[in-house]
Amino acid sequence: MIRIYHKYKPTIVRYTVIESMVEFTRRNLMEASMAAALGASVTGVATGDESDDPDTPLAPHVNGELKRFSSTARGAEVTGPFVFENGTLLYSLQHPSRDNPDPYNEAGIGYFSGFQFEFDGSNDDFDELSTPQTNAERETVRGANSDFTFLARAHEAINGGTEELGVVQTPDGDNITTTEFAGTQYGDAAYNPDCNQFVATDDARTEGFLFTNWENSPGNVSRVPINRTDEGEWEADLENAINLANTEPMRELGGTRINCYGDLSPWNTMLSSEENYAHPRISLAATVSDVLESGTGKGLRGAHEFWNRPNPSEIQSAVDDYYGDESWGVQGFWAMTGVEFLAYYLSADPVSQGSDGNTTRPITDVYPNPYRYGYHIDFREPTADPPQPVKYYVMGRAAWEAPDIQSDRKTVYGCSDGDNKGIYKFVADEPIDGYDDPMDLAGTLYAPMVTNEEAARELPPAKVDLEIEWLALGHATNREVEEWIAEYDYVTQEDYLESHAETNWEDDLETALEEADREVVDNGNRDYISDEEVVLWAEQWEDEGPEGVSPDLRRVPFLEMRAAAKEIGATIEFNKAEGVDSVEGAGPGDAVYFAISELNDDMSNEAGYEDVGEVQIDRVDGGVVYRAELERDFNVSRLEPVIVGPNASDPADVADDALINVDNVYVMDDGRVLCCEDADQFGRSYSNDCLYVYEPTENDIHGTDRGRRWDDDHPGRSPRLDGDHRGEDNGGFGNDGGRDEGDD
Repeated sequence: MIRIYHKYKPTIVRYTVIESMVEFTRRNLMEASMAAALGASVTGVATGDESDDPDTPLAPHVNGELKRFSSTARGAEVTGPFVFENGTLLYSLQHPSRDNPDPYNEAGIGYFSGFQFEFDGSNDDFDELSTPQTNAERETVRGANSDFTFLARAHEAINGGTEELGVVQTPDGDNITTTEFAGTQYGDAAYNPDCNQFVATDDARTEGFLFTNWENSPGNVSRVPINRTDEGEWEADLENAINLANTEPMRELGGTRINCYGDLSPWNTMLSSEENYAHPRISLAATVSDVLESGTGKGLRGAHEFWNRPNPSEIQSAVDDYYGDESWGVQGFWAMTGVEFLAYYLSADPVSQGSDGNTTRPITDVYPNPYRYGYHIDFREPTADPPQPVKYYVMGRAAWEAPDIQSDRKTVYGCSDGDNKGIYKFVADEPIDGYDDPMDLAGTLYAPMVTNEEAARELPPAKVDLEIEWLALGHATNREVEEWIAEYDYVTQEDYLESHAETNWEDDLETALEEADREVVDNGNRDYISDEEVVLWAEQWEDEGPEGVSPDLRRVPFLEMRAAAKEIGATIEFNKAEGVDSVEGAGPGDAVYFAISELNDDMSNEAGYEDVGEVQIDRVDGGVVYRAELERDFNVSRLEPVIVGPNASDPADVADDALINVDNVYVMDDGRVLCCEDADQFGRSYSNDCLYVYEPTENDIHGTDRGRRWDDDHPGRSPRLDGDHRGEDNGGFGNDGGRDEGDD
């Protein structure tokens, strides 16, 4: 992901009319805007004991062992780790500093030559890498016992010289960059490679296709043929590489935006996740009912409501101008960058940019439908020319970091990135790959509810297992959800003005735009799902259950998942749920890891946030990695903290060797976990992000034997449980249906 800190802090309680929701300054706006433009990086930390930090006991803390394997080049995140079958590690160099020496001044994908992880259970296959001490070490990618070797770099010529790696084109073949088109761009073109997955095409798994996400808008996934040589090195065939965004099947799908992390499916296909940060219709801890109760959305509206506004990324500065001291942070506004470019990708006629940056004339012909972005994409038939993509709309719309599909091929866990977001679950009626037509995929969408918030208030985060029940939001088919989405396909920027302004925009665009903005703030965007529909759905859900809502409201939780989940009391308070993964073929008794990059703001009890969220935990700026045990039905009901990061105030002797702001997590075959950073420097003596290897322990911090169990046949894997085990009774929120009647 590309990390952006939100700078706007709520000052009052969630369920009252909010008079002063946030603290906002123009300097904060500029910082967030600049971070969005550059693809800013943030945080990192490791182990310690209670005496290290008097503010948050047992922060940092590790239940097991954490070893640094790599430090990446200055300015870059560690993204997209992938471990080949022979143990070779690959990852992406995302948005490195342009001031680094060549070749570390350009984004790319590379592997660690001369090293392979060993999966024999010894776990001593590398010596821990030192922290970067010199400028030369900080300007390069370093790996333990190995050298980083580039396979491919952004902008290299591919596909017979007709394309540049990572760069999206219009239907006419023009590269979509700020030098070619007016408007805002989400990160420099091809500057943000992320997830990597390898689909082998031979039995030895030494040749195949490397799929890579490009975290931009329009989004992209590249496919590069690669093979391992007789000397054990990897090489890429760029001549035959392609950008999937530029293929006809992807254009027919509407393209993608902000392709972040993903996964390799159990049926061996690339899964790419859209991290659509612009989806919040309300900011931070607010609910849609707060808007209706207060009679206005002032202080509450999020970016989604301004999606089809002309020059949508300027809504924050406009709100600042309109409301002055009563302004607020429009959550996700910065992720509106690139929406106009997405329209050009879809063949819209380019419009002229005004001199003051906020007078772009509306796009009136072709405009992206907001409900088509924020999903998991499966590239079925990955070796076809070109692959055929399908979006899993039925799994919900969010700022997805990654999916984790379990070995039952029906249960999917996902993390939505950003502030006040959630972890979610989807359970298909039948194995996902078993449907002849993926549009027939049917299943139930779930949101989490933490049930032991009182314990969380009394104990430090390292000692609190979060107990989870799952609220069934609704059941649908992929085809049904796509049909609901299609009803909004023909909304354009012109509609924003004509639906919400009295002044004719062709006579006075500036006045019409302000009128429309103020109307949307007060009463919502009438071009899309309304506030009243969200609240009415929640009322019917409470009275009749998820299957008892009116047919015309069934769309609400699938298209407005975050707002719907918050409205019925789900725990949508996590700050930056960044990753989820489990060992390949995981089954009951095995672990699923959830990475929460920061545990602060509305889920914390810090000053200014008291009682904003329902779960109040001591602040952990460095984040937490939770572990959950799969139950017999592949449900999880308890999140156990296994890595707890530091506070921002911790000094270098703590922060230098700690995991800060975990991003992607990747579980290797022996159960060890790769933990990637997207880190603020905090108190560190260096600013580089690192990659750590986490080795679980048998005993957790409570002194009970609840960690991974080891056996000789499957080191790092736990044996399947045949008898009863913890968490089997999930109170009616399991995989076999929705909420039990009467369980309000």
